[in-house]
Amino acid sequence: MIPLMLSEIGIKHSIKKFIGKDDTKKFLKNLGVIEGSEITIISHIHGNVIIKVKDTSIAISQSVANRIMV
Repeated sequence: MIPLMLSEIGIKHSIKKFIGKDDTKKFLKNLGVIEGSEITIISHIHGNVIIKVKDTSIAISQSVANRIMV
């Protein structure tokens, strides 16, 4: 298991778990980022990470991406 930020762009992963406070977990769940979903990093832009989950592109901060374990 590694943090999403250590993944390469374009590689699909399955979300294993989240690290952090309940607020972060709730924030991600509201975006549709849940354990077991496939996630892919699309790009890195100005300290943000563009991810693809369930055919939707979402921008999250690098600190949030470090809390997603794949």
